[in-house]
Amino acid sequence: MVRIPWAPEYPVETPRLHLRPHRMADLDDLHLYHSDPAVVRYIPWPVRTLDETRAALESRTHQGVVFEPGQWLVLAMEVRETGRVIGEVLLKYDSETDARGELGYAMAADVAGRGYATEAARAVLGLAFDDFGLHRVIARLDARNEASARLLRRLGMRQEALFLQDEWFKDEWTDTLVFAMLEHEWRA
Repeated sequence: MVRIPWAPEYPVETPRLHLRPHRMADLDDLHLYHSDPAVVRYIPWPVRTLDETRAALESRTHQGVVFEPGQWLVLAMEVRETGRVIGEVLLKYDSETDARGELGYAMAADVAGRGYATEAARAVLGLAFDDFGLHRVIARLDARNEASARLLRRLGMRQEALFLQDEWFKDEWTDTLVFAMLEHEWRA
């Protein structure tokens, strides 16, 4: 049974990160990757100006608690040692009936490949299954995003589907991969 509200005790700690709700003080760190075309290439927001990043951040500061399906839990990935916000990890409460969530993440290019996103996503999967009572978590991504697919496989998620040209995304038809994990797979 899904437990609502989703309101973890903050910060959620991993070996190198604090996962916590965003604060307006995160603006400069957020803008580094929200304005980077390479980072947002496969993410559903455009390259953002500082003002657009500020507006996005204002809404994110209210996404540290989830009350109903359709809402996203959005947590800043803050490096414990430096206090820098290097990315964000998200969990959508997708369906109450199906006890399903959706995982997402984004991070600054200069820290990619160091395992931070894997560490953050693993912690959020723990929240999803251990704390929130979800049965299934999915992740959807552009099929060209090979780094993200590798991350999901490292987490133990399995690829379930490839949908060909199923989405008009940033002015082109794109293929979508769907990965998933069930609660019993998480426990195994």
